[in-house]
Amino acid sequence: MKVHLPYGEHGIDAAVPDAATVLLPERVAPLDDPAAAVRAAIEHPVAGPPLRGLVRSGQKAAIVVSDVTRPVPNAVILPPMLETLEAGGVRRGDIVIVVGTGLHRPSRPDEHRRILGDEILSRYRVVDHVAKDRSTQERLLKTPRGVDVWLNREYMLADLRIVTGFVEPHLFAGYSGGGKAVLPAIAGAEAIMANHDARMIGHPKATWCTTEGNPIFEEMRDVALQSEPSFLLNVTLDEQQRITGVFAGELAAAHDAAIAQAALQAIRPIPHLFDIVVVTNMGYPADLVLYQAVKGMSVALAAAKPGGTILLGAECREGLGAGEYVDLLHSERSPGALLRVIQRPEHATTFDQWQVQVQAMVQARCDVWLHSALPRETVEGAHLRYAPDVTETLAAIIAEKRIALGREPTVCILPHGQLTVPRVASA
Repeated sequence: MKVHLPYGEHGIDAAVPDAATVLLPERVAPLDDPAAAVRAAIEHPVAGPPLRGLVRSGQKAAIVVSDVTRPVPNAVILPPMLETLEAGGVRRGDIVIVVGTGLHRPSRPDEHRRILGDEILSRYRVVDHVAKDRSTQERLLKTPRGVDVWLNREYMLADLRIVTGFVEPHLFAGYSGGGKAVLPAIAGAEAIMANHDARMIGHPKATWCTTEGNPIFEEMRDVALQSEPSFLLNVTLDEQQRITGVFAGELAAAHDAAIAQAALQAIRPIPHLFDIVVVTNMGYPADLVLYQAVKGMSVALAAAKPGGTILLGAECREGLGAGEYVDLLHSERSPGALLRVIQRPEHATTFDQWQVQVQAMVQARCDVWLHSALPRETVEGAHLRYAPDVTETLAAIIAEKRIALGREPTVCILPHGQLTVPRVASA
């Protein structure tokens, strides 16, 4: 049978066995009128006062938005909030939009337009957070682990602090959205690296769709709450990036409500683990670089048998990712060697090592192939196997497994990547 796989901006079609299990997100109808739903959510929040009840004339306001790697529908969610601020007496010149880049690279001008649209970009001041520039930050606190947390100064000095985002399963934070708009989005590099260090990433609870006992999620939320955000607005999306839910108000309560919706859509039962898993990273913009596409191979691991094979389709039009990720990836000859270095107690956390660690953890259990726009030497230099075509590579993997296993291999397809989190039915 043929399946359509999100890949880049247009997707690709692939032939898969008729007996393959195709796992899709739970179908949830998109909202008929998302803009009206946003207005209703900010007027009738999950918890806490409505946004208009927080606004006072003469205040300064900061709104944190996600960077270009996240498909947040800002054209829908921002205008009602901006209108509410101005109607309440906040001057347009006293509103700043902070792009929460975390440790990602700075946004290009065309990406600011993509994130916000020309109208918002022309009317409001927009700044990128720079995690490595302490001069643009204010100290918030020291965590129980002894880590100094510094946050973006524009946010810290604002009277009204609004955080936004969308909620989906996350490979080690459990879910995106919520406190992630503060840590890592607008935090200093030291705090981000501590939150993502080898011990935290390697914790058994630091995984997809897990919040209770997840030290990464808990620290993100704790830091975010202590930064005293005034208001949160999160959305859930379907596989076509249409809004399925809007959740606003006090950060913890609104985020928990969004998580419940995201879990309903994403967590899908499977009868058993599979010999072969085909997965994407949801297409553009999530598959711009291999760094982000590690999420796809990680969620596939939840459906794969130990010793199984993962075939990942991710365009990676902008290459492997940030320099630190690439440098660390190239610093050892194998994923196993990388994992041994990262997990040494004396190893000092380096930028982006968490993504290398997750990739190496996946490859310690499964063989991983990558179909992308990258040349063979780049793919193989990243310790992955080169797949020139999904259909042909899958057929070759099946033939090889059939001989090795002495039976027909089982195949699972995850067309929408991390929007679908497999769980064995008895688990």
